[in-house]
Amino acid sequence: MSRAARVGIGYDLHRLVPGRPLFLGTVRIESPAGLLGHSDGDALAHAVADALLGAAALGEIGALFPDDDPAVEGISGLRILSEVAARLDSAGFEIGNVDAVVIAEKPRLATHREAMITGIAAALRCDRTRVSIQIKSNEGVDAVGRGEAIAAHAVANLVSR
Repeated sequence: MSRAARVGIGYDLHRLVPGRPLFLGTVRIESPAGLLGHSDGDALAHAVADALLGAAALGEIGALFPDDDPAVEGISGLRILSEVAARLDSAGFEIGNVDAVVIAEKPRLATHREAMITGIAAALRCDRTRVSIQIKSNEGVDAVGRGEAIAAHAVANLVSR
């Protein structure tokens, strides 16, 4: 059997709200505002999960962890990624690499980049050299640029075993 490569794309955006903890890439980040969502709101983990699920043609996180299901209320990005990794393994895929971009005006995230790479790699049970994250701002443009939301894009490459 050939080792066919597969590619998936993920995107997520969550509004920042005061008084909620901020999680990005499985890491809790000190901030006066966190991301609103039925889950912990980890937009980076969600974008990565959707990219991986898309590459494997296994659906999307909204279908696997629906926001109207009380059983998954507050689910962490760490748990979502861990469950996605288990589904990939069961379907016969291994992660080639994941490349993600987080777009945020505040808080400043550059000092958390390495921890996010480590957290995502650990959740996915892959070597951290297979995970790349870039941190960008939106230069004051739109809701992200005004500091009202955080967005993330991700691309994943899978190889069938």
